[in-house]
Amino acid sequence: MIAAHARYPQTLTRRLRRIAPFFASSRRGLALAAAGAVVGALTEPLIPSFMKHLLDAGFQQRALPLWQIPLIIVGLFGLRGFAGFVAQYGLAWAANRAMVDLRSALFERLMNAQPALFSRHAASNLINTVTFEIQAGAYQLTQSLTTLVRDSLTLVALLGYLLWLNWKLTLFVGVLFPAVAWIMRTLSRRLHRLTVEGQKAIDELAYVVEENVLAWRIVRLHGAQASERSRFGRVSDSVRRLSVKAAVAAATMTPLTQLLAACALSAVIVVALWQSSQSGGSVGGFVAFVMAMLQLVAPIKHLSEIAGPITRGLAALERGIQLIDTTPVEAGGSHAPARCAGRIELRDVSLHYEGAAAPALDGVTLSLRPGETVALVGPSGAGKSTIVNLLPRFLEPTGGTVLLDGTPLPEWDMAALRRQFALVSQDVVLFNDSVAANVALSETIDTARVTEALRGANLLDFVQTLPQGLDTPVGHNGSQLSGGQRQRLAIARAIYKDAPILVLDEATSALDSESERLVQEALERLMKGRTSIVIAHRLSTIERADRIVALEAGRVVEQGSHAELLAAGGLYARLHALQFRSPA
Repeated sequence: MIAAHARYPQTLTRRLRRIAPFFASSRRGLALAAAGAVVGALTEPLIPSFMKHLLDAGFQQRALPLWQIPLIIVGLFGLRGFAGFVAQYGLAWAANRAMVDLRSALFERLMNAQPALFSRHAASNLINTVTFEIQAGAYQLTQSLTTLVRDSLTLVALLGYLLWLNWKLTLFVGVLFPAVAWIMRTLSRRLHRLTVEGQKAIDELAYVVEENVLAWRIVRLHGAQASERSRFGRVSDSVRRLSVKAAVAAATMTPLTQLLAACALSAVIVVALWQSSQSGGSVGGFVAFVMAMLQLVAPIKHLSEIAGPITRGLAALERGIQLIDTTPVEAGGSHAPARCAGRIELRDVSLHYEGAAAPALDGVTLSLRPGETVALVGPSGAGKSTIVNLLPRFLEPTGGTVLLDGTPLPEWDMAALRRQFALVSQDVVLFNDSVAANVALSETIDTARVTEALRGANLLDFVQTLPQGLDTPVGHNGSQLSGGQRQRLAIARAIYKDAPILVLDEATSALDSESERLVQEALERLMKGRTSIVIAHRLSTIERADRIVALEAGRVVEQGSHAELLAAGGLYARLHALQFRSPA
């Protein structure tokens, strides 16, 4: 789970300052919003001022022609409405531009993050942060900042007018603001805490959904729907309780603020009537003061309500910023040859996963010659996949050194290092794009090369029968293809990449006999002239490897050819006997 927000500053000003850099490209929108807000705020006191003029002079002396009165009133409201539109549009443009910048920065960080990020966080959490959290946070913050700017300026303009009319009466209004500020500060802190807890609960709920979507076959096969529904219900109920608590905290602000405003208004009316009986005063002045004060209620109410949306919006955006701040990027060196020879060395390499009782690798020393095919065998947990993941630096050893062509991997440029490897595994990952795009992947699509790669993978005949040929979409993760076809498409991708080092991770373990034959033929063509590392539990597929390395408990226990290891009678011979033992 993404860490809590406690490390972030809790004051509103400092939290807004934290996201300000993402608004750097939105200055024009902010300037437009400020201009609209200022004009809109200045129109507010003009309305009670005009009413004062009418009451004090217009009714008695006909200072204005009657036909001008509706024009002035409609004009004032029209100007105020247009200014409000300009302010809201400017802020919406600025906030959405900032959202794009933040989302792009976050996605860029995910693309270059150290691989440990993806083991610490569930996919649903990362997806939720990059898409939904940023979108919801930007929307809430846009609306809230629009209200904050507009109503704050309106409040200032109206208070200035009230002070000009009667500063003594305005003092009664002034006592309202410290009380409102205290209420907002207290409830905002509680709301922020509940918002963060709610985000964690939403993450957990998304994770439950993600697991059940991915494992729907197992859930149904084992009749686990009831227990999973119960699990979903518990987490969902937790989300509900936190949402209700947050709603209560947000809703409490409005009635308390309105109660304080009612107290201030009643006091003003009483004092104004008392002043009028003592020293006299115009009806227009009294009506204008009360009208302006009543106009204060709406912005005060709005300002009291924005604490919740601002808190939720900031918490959502801060989450993305925190992920950027706390996620280190991959670092490589400057060594970047176009193509390596393919000599791999592991020198006394150890790796210990955090929290594991035993090391995944324990002092492994191994060398692969250019063009050699080496098979890694051993029981589950022996360290085979760990070795493979060390080569493109998806994992970092905790001890020892891994070298490629005599250069330690940290000295290689990261992109150049990974250009040297092609992977074909049991778990083929395909994108919801065309056949050609999945073969070429990040490279420019060369139709002739794609065709040759498909031919080399024994898949061209099938692709030519598809409705759109190379341009046919393969569906979500290749859902339109069979297991063997997906495997051969992965081989075509490796052929197209033409990397000097090939990694085969259980590439044929889940295939039927016919599919395995086609895939094996394609693999044999692909492996020619390349340093190949093969992980296979089906030992019949590796008998012709140049060398077989047997691992157990993270250590190399023996290595040699198929015949040599059978004759030695060690681990490989025992594993071979288990697979090929005749039934009784």
